[in-house]
Amino acid sequence: MKVRTRSAMAVLAIGALALTGACAQGNQGAPAAPSGASGAPSEGAPAAAPSYKPPTITVGTADDSKGPAIEPEGVVKGGTITMIDRDDIGHLDPAQVYVNTMSNFGLLIGRTLTGYKRVGPGDYKLVGDLATDSGTSSEGGKTWTFTLKDGVKWQDGTPITSEDVKWSMERTFASFVTQGPTYIQQWLTEVDHKKAYQGPYDGKRLENIETPDDKTIVYKFKTPHADANYAFAMGGYGIVPKEKDTKETYDKTPVSSGPYIIKSHVVDKSMELERNPNWDPATDPIRGAYPDKWRLEFGQENLQITDRLIADTGPDQTAFTFYATVPPERLQQVLGDASLAPRLMKSPSPYGNYYYFNLDRVKDVKIRQAINHAWPSKQIQQVYGGPAAAALPTTILNENTTVGYESYDLFGKETKPEGDVEKAKQLLAESSNPTPTIVYAYNQTPLQEQITVVIKNALEKTGIKVVAKPLDRKTYYDSIGKVKNEFDLYWGGWGADWPSGTTVLPVIFGPIADGAPNYAHLKDEAVTKEMDEITALTDIDAQNKAWMALDKKIQETITPLVVAENRIANTLHGSKIGGAEIDPQSWVVSPNTIFVKQ
Repeated sequence: MKVRTRSAMAVLAIGALALTGACAQGNQGAPAAPSGASGAPSEGAPAAAPSYKPPTITVGTADDSKGPAIEPEGVVKGGTITMIDRDDIGHLDPAQVYVNTMSNFGLLIGRTLTGYKRVGPGDYKLVGDLATDSGTSSEGGKTWTFTLKDGVKWQDGTPITSEDVKWSMERTFASFVTQGPTYIQQWLTEVDHKKAYQGPYDGKRLENIETPDDKTIVYKFKTPHADANYAFAMGGYGIVPKEKDTKETYDKTPVSSGPYIIKSHVVDKSMELERNPNWDPATDPIRGAYPDKWRLEFGQENLQITDRLIADTGPDQTAFTFYATVPPERLQQVLGDASLAPRLMKSPSPYGNYYYFNLDRVKDVKIRQAINHAWPSKQIQQVYGGPAAAALPTTILNENTTVGYESYDLFGKETKPEGDVEKAKQLLAESSNPTPTIVYAYNQTPLQEQITVVIKNALEKTGIKVVAKPLDRKTYYDSIGKVKNEFDLYWGGWGADWPSGTTVLPVIFGPIADGAPNYAHLKDEAVTKEMDEITALTDIDAQNKAWMALDKKIQETITPLVVAENRIANTLHGSKIGGAEIDPQSWVVSPNTIFVKQ
């Protein structure tokens, strides 16, 4: 998933998982404070925050899948909460949702077969959401069976049935669905799933989704998928009522199965939510739904939002933001103000960020490795706001969300984070072109303008000429996504749909096509063969270990990218907001635990 352009994540594994490896100084995920609000300050200075502790996830039982949700400390029910952000919710049809912010919002109005129950800070369980449990597998994971809970209803009071669940999956094959995850569709049919099946609207149905009664759904996959119950937790697999499905226009007028109903929506300006009288908290172990009403306000930039939350006046005392982080120009002020510490949330990013080489143009591996050694990581970190705003990862897979993570540092980023000019010059001297020209394309924002200057200065010290090409922010991914682009190096972000290399390496090094996320255009038969072999492994621990080994091998032998700096979220909320936490999987503030203090 692209950062804020793809989905919230799930988690791969059976049993208890720590979602990171060691968090030694300089590794990918060691911010100054844990996810969630900071502790209270003392002696007029910000509180000393403990080291980052990775979240854990276990597979819950049927009892764990019962509602209501576990209440956060000091919870108060009622009141109106305000959410302020830059962008409107791009899609309301769950089939079109493959963005972390959209999936996060979807928790307010929709439900899925499975989901993540917060047990405590950093402690989650995969449980049944609409289902009575997290699912039962058979035939080694080829067949998955779910049973719907009693009392789950649509906003008009009609029961949610297995036919609704089957229909919801079938409609994701329709031509008008252009976004959303495709894992389950491919498991049911083939990789080119829309060629295999075009949806249910012409009367054709999928025979390998069975509904023997109103409450039972059976999925029969082509091959085993021991982790399928995690995939069903993705927001893109939310349920749509068969009788109220309006195809394309459903994206504007969705029917709620969650705790709230959309009362009004002025596109790009505002949205109001009110309680869904037919949502029963006794059926829902995930959503607390403590406020009576939600008011969403769009069109605000990070600086505006931060200044409003710092001022903390009037209605902004009961306001928060899903994803607006404190910008660099306010970061030191916020970090240094002890009075803001109780309202400051911190969390490292679960996403991977990369500067991809276009392998069709930058063909010499020594040039690619020279750029890696010369990379000015520390200087870029300072542009972001220092170590409190960005960490310096060394691996393709993200430490914060990769089960079985193992660290390596091929290019000396930990020992020389400012870059090693002499090593880079040595590699260039051994290359096919000691003084290459690199066309660097970047997203034309004020921050990226500054970073481009840093990159250009660093690489030119080695003898590399850098030609900087600004790209329009609205069409940035469209531009770099063209296979026949005219750039040598460009940034791209991706996050696991569950924290395993399974949904990272085979994607970012997968098929080469316009719009596909293989921005490096890596085409290597040995790598592809190894990825297929790892994906087929049924031993999860062995699979995780193999992904990390392949991660290192790819960087060591091919070097298709530079591992970029990893952002750390610093986010404020109003003084009358309780239960605010950054979800460590989606990297946005969860609506499930938020309440309005009296």
